[in-house]
Amino acid sequence: MTVREQFLAAAAQRILITDGAFGTEIQGWKLSEADYAGNLGLAKEQKGNNDILALTKPEVPEAIHRAYFEAGADIAETNTFSANRISQADYAAEHLVREINLESARLARRIADEFTAKDGRPRFVAGAIGPTNKTLSLSPDVNDPGYREIDWDHLVEVYHEQAAALVEGGADFILIETVFDTLNCKAGIMAVKQLEQELGRDIPIMLSMTLTDLSGRNLSGHTVEAFWNAVRHAKPLTIGLNCSFGASQLRPHVRTLSQIADALIMVYPNAGLPNELGQYDEMPETTAGLVHEWAEAGQVNVLGGCCGSTPAHIAAIAKACEGLPARQLPQLEPVTRLAGLEPFVIAA
Repeated sequence: MTVREQFLAAAAQRILITDGAFGTEIQGWKLSEADYAGNLGLAKEQKGNNDILALTKPEVPEAIHRAYFEAGADIAETNTFSANRISQADYAAEHLVREINLESARLARRIADEFTAKDGRPRFVAGAIGPTNKTLSLSPDVNDPGYREIDWDHLVEVYHEQAAALVEGGADFILIETVFDTLNCKAGIMAVKQLEQELGRDIPIMLSMTLTDLSGRNLSGHTVEAFWNAVRHAKPLTIGLNCSFGASQLRPHVRTLSQIADALIMVYPNAGLPNELGQYDEMPETTAGLVHEWAEAGQVNVLGGCCGSTPAHIAAIAKACEGLPARQLPQLEPVTRLAGLEPFVIAA
C-alpha cells in the first residue's frame, strides 16, 4: 500500500489530527542567540531562525514533535516553514538549506516511526514549505506595479531544492502552506511535479491557503473557491486553510470549501486572535469546541492548530473529534471551473 493509499484509508475511518504551532512553542523555550547559532559560524545573527535548530539544537524540535504525537497527532509537520534559499538569505544561511531540510525530515520521520512502532497506528510526516517572504503576484514598490523581486523560474528552483531534501529525509507529503499568493503556490506545485518525474514516484501534495481579511481572500486577491479552481489540477491529497484567524472567523470559508472540493479538507486555525501583547489567550477547550462544529457537520477530514496552539490544544481537538465520522467527498458535476480573482464556471 502506498503512503497516499495508507492516508486515504485512515481518513476514511475517522477525522485525522495534524500537529500544532512550532513557532510559538519554540518561543516558550526562551532560547538565546548562542542556542540558535551553535558552532556554524554564520555571518548574521540567528535568533529567531527556528529552522536552523535542526542543526544547532535538535532536542527542541524533537521535544515538540514528541509532545504533539503524545497529544494524539497523526501527522508531524517538519520544522521547515522558512527553510528555503530566499528566507534563509536573511540569516546568511542559504547554503545550509538542503542540510536543514534533510535533518528536519529525518528527525520527524524517526519520531513518527517510533510512535507507530508502539501501537501500530500509522503516523505521517508532512514536509512543510512556507510561502517565502517574496511574492510573484505583487510589486513591493508602490511606484512600480510591474516590478517583481523574484521570477517564476527562480521560485520553482527554490521550492524544488527544499522539496527534494524533505523527500530524501523521509517526508511522506509536501505541504505547501500559508498560501498568501496563489502564484507562489503554483510554483511550488510545479516544483513537486518536476521532482515526481525525476524520482519516478508519487509525491502527494497538501495545500493550505491563508486568508488576509474576513471577506475570505488571500493577499493575491483570490477567494477560497477561486483558489481551489486554480490549484485543483494538482490533485492534492488535502486542501484547506491555516493560520489567518481563529476558528470562529473561518467557519463560513470552511463550509464553502467542504462543498466544492473533491479532496480531503485539512484545517488548522490559530488559537484565536493575538492580544495586544501578541499572545494567544484562547483556551484548548474553546478551540476544540469550535472545530468540533465543523467535524460534527461533516465538513473536515483533518484538524489541527496553527499560531498559538499547543499540545494541550491538539489533545483537546483529538478528544472532541473522537468517534465522529469522516467527511465524505462530494460528487461534483463535471463542468469547466476557472479562476480569476473570483471563480468562473462554464456550465453545459
